[in-house]
Amino acid sequence: MSELEIQSAIQSYYAEDYAWCYGCGRLNELGHHFETRWNGDETLTEYQPKPEHMAIPGFVYGGLLASLIDCHSTGSAALALYRQEGHEPGDPDPVPRCVTASLKVDFLKPTPLGGILRVKGRIKEIGSKKVIVMSDLFAEDVIVVKAEVVAVRAPQSMVAR
Repeated sequence: MSELEIQSAIQSYYAEDYAWCYGCGRLNELGHHFETRWNGDETLTEYQPKPEHMAIPGFVYGGLLASLIDCHSTGSAALALYRQEGHEPGDPDPVPRCVTASLKVDFLKPTPLGGILRVKGRIKEIGSKKVIVMSDLFAEDVIVVKAEVVAVRAPQSMVAR
């Protein structure tokens, strides 16, 4: 079994109040269910686009790619903050939930529809409340999107009431 197979996705441990995101929320039945995990010192999210994620025949809709980057990056930030606090997914302490403060996405090439997309993230900067994540989205072995995301801890006001 590879390290990737035994690593748990951070989204599996989000508190129920924070598990409804259309992109990565495990409780959103209609969502994408993006999952982000450690892969060595990087983070990784893999996703298979569906035919309805088409922009034009043969290519993925850019909004899906931005959503994938967004959720991958907030998941990466949560992983980094949790590790900074001395924890790993599966520990009993609550997982921090992050939201996007800034999303900069550069579309480098059209993204072909049909294969698995892989987003690899690196933590550029981490503080106590803010994390900057640099991400590359690959279609096969080609980088098709580069992004920089500033993620912050979700404010208490976002907790469901």
